[in-house]
Amino acid sequence: MTLSRRQLGNQGLEVSAIGLGCMGMSQSYGQADEAESVATLHRAVELGCHFFDTAEGYGPFTNEELLGRAFKGRRDSVILATKFGFRFENGRQVGAETDSSPANIRRAVEGSLRRLQTDHIDLLYQHRVDRKVPIEDVAGTVGELVREGKVRFFGLSEAGVANLRRAHAVHPVSVLQSEYSLWERNLESEIIPVLRELGIGLVPFCPLGRGFLAGGVKRAEEYPEGDTRRIDPRYQGSNYDANVAAARIVFDMAASKGVKPGQIALAWLLHKGDNIVPIPGTKRRTYLEENVAADAIRLDATEMQKLDAALATGTIAGNRYPDFVMATIDR
Repeated sequence: MTLSRRQLGNQGLEVSAIGLGCMGMSQSYGQADEAESVATLHRAVELGCHFFDTAEGYGPFTNEELLGRAFKGRRDSVILATKFGFRFENGRQVGAETDSSPANIRRAVEGSLRRLQTDHIDLLYQHRVDRKVPIEDVAGTVGELVREGKVRFFGLSEAGVANLRRAHAVHPVSVLQSEYSLWERNLESEIIPVLRELGIGLVPFCPLGRGFLAGGVKRAEEYPEGDTRRIDPRYQGSNYDANVAAARIVFDMAASKGVKPGQIALAWLLHKGDNIVPIPGTKRRTYLEENVAADAIRLDATEMQKLDAALATGTIAGNRYPDFVMATIDR
């Protein structure tokens, strides 16, 4: 079982068809086990899954440090993507405050290079659009870092159409990272057509609907303190009941094909375009192996249409984030 490869964007970035979101190894979804996390990272490389997603804000800082330790001596075998753009004080993130000033971008990159134990970042994203800093200044600064050899490719996260176009005009944007899945179809009407027009790849995070499409979910209040699902609107009250019912189509199709529901969700994404590379997050080898195996699953046109129709825009109950987080998204 070895993953196929895909091109992300038109600038020459080649990655495995499925990547690994690493945030949960350091925060957000319950307690992590570093030994198992490192074993999962190493197993990913063995399986040909060599595209790893982190950020200075994950931990904060500890997730990059984890990857730096795990890939010491293996740097040539991996593609590392990280992100800048939030504001930190005394080692803590300051709410949802952003800082994409050129000086802070450079500070963030130097910190990421040190923690990742590398001399270059393969893919550098702006984590969220900073309304205080013109996107042209952001793109220009990252372009300088590319010319200096500290960064290879430029990406944006959760950016809207106008900022995608403005950034791309200054320095080519290779990738947009945003939430996209059977569970969250918000990109289809405006964003995806622009990505195709400009030759920008798409990296969907939360491709399993924050776990809903993999099964085994619980109500928000059943998760421990510190788990982000406790404040996820889609896990709460009547939204939860409606969403469990909506996900049934995925479970039924998985059962009919003898595969896992999460594999159906990933296969659907992979069938949506050759320039799409999902990054399901996990901190365990078992789930990693399940996710990677989705690359071999084939869905015919009838199956794709059935999934599209059953989970069309507007089907899922509740916003994908609490209001204070939704306010940070550039749409």
